[in-house]
Amino acid sequence: MSQAEVQASAPKGREAASDVRLPPRERDQPQQTVSRRTTVRGTLFGNELLTTFRRWRTLALLGVLAAVPILIGIAIKIETGDGSSGVGGGPGGGGGPAFISQITNNGLFLVFTALAATLPFFLPMAIGVIAGDAIAGEASAGTLRYLLVAPAGRTRLLLTKYATTLTFCLVATLVVALSALTVGALLFPLGDLMTISGTSISFTEGLGRALLIALVVAASLIGVAALGLFISTLTSSGIAAMATTVGLLITVQILDQIPQLHALQPYFFSHYWLSFADLMREPVYWDDLVKNLGIQAVYAAVFGSAAWARFTTKDITA
Repeated sequence: MSQAEVQASAPKGREAASDVRLPPRERDQPQQTVSRRTTVRGTLFGNELLTTFRRWRTLALLGVLAAVPILIGIAIKIETGDGSSGVGGGPGGGGGPAFISQITNNGLFLVFTALAATLPFFLPMAIGVIAGDAIAGEASAGTLRYLLVAPAGRTRLLLTKYATTLTFCLVATLVVALSALTVGALLFPLGDLMTISGTSISFTEGLGRALLIALVVAASLIGVAALGLFISTLTSSGIAAMATTVGLLITVQILDQIPQLHALQPYFFSHYWLSFADLMREPVYWDDLVKNLGIQAVYAAVFGSAAWARFTTKDITA
């Protein structure tokens, strides 16, 4: 063989040797996927955020959440098109009905109504899907083992997945709030608003309370996120983890409505969800708000610890 032929064949030999050193599953993956799993572009948290929010499933969930305030606003506008202002609900009291009765007078109340309408089901369902797929989805896709290579360990990966889910909690809540604010401004008047207690506050202060309510609603979902993450560590099927998480959410919501279980209901993660309405009182009632945040912290600690104990001792085969 001539020297020119030897030189021409050398690079191919190096490429072949490099390809042999890759695990079989990784050799079969597209080069873009391999580079995302084995190199650090920015931070692990940044990569997880980018991966999560690029998925069509995530975008579809956010789209559904954004559509809820639009449907509520249009329905109320049609209902009150004859000039009447009654759309159900009574004065005083917290939750959606009291807010609905005020939307025609001030579009800002659509923000509170939309959050009250999505919090019992739509928001926790979306969080359950994202959290349930966090670990199990990677396992079913066969990429979990490659996420655990240096510099990412199991604890770091689990914390990153939980932080990504909490970020989705905040983004999803803000999507609902911003969609409602936009629709409310387009369909109804804006200005000073009346609190549940009957006192008047400025529009600027009302915006501040709307933001605070959105943050409280997002914080109300951290227990669901931890529960979903724990379930995700129990199985290698993303669909099974998502279905189980959503099923538990529905079950707890049903149990929270049964009067005979009143002794247990204060310990359900959903029991104080609608306490955010107390932020629209003057003065603000903090008791249920503090209980809600305390319950969420307990659920996050218990199921977060359970997820860590399970994931750090789990045999990773995919």
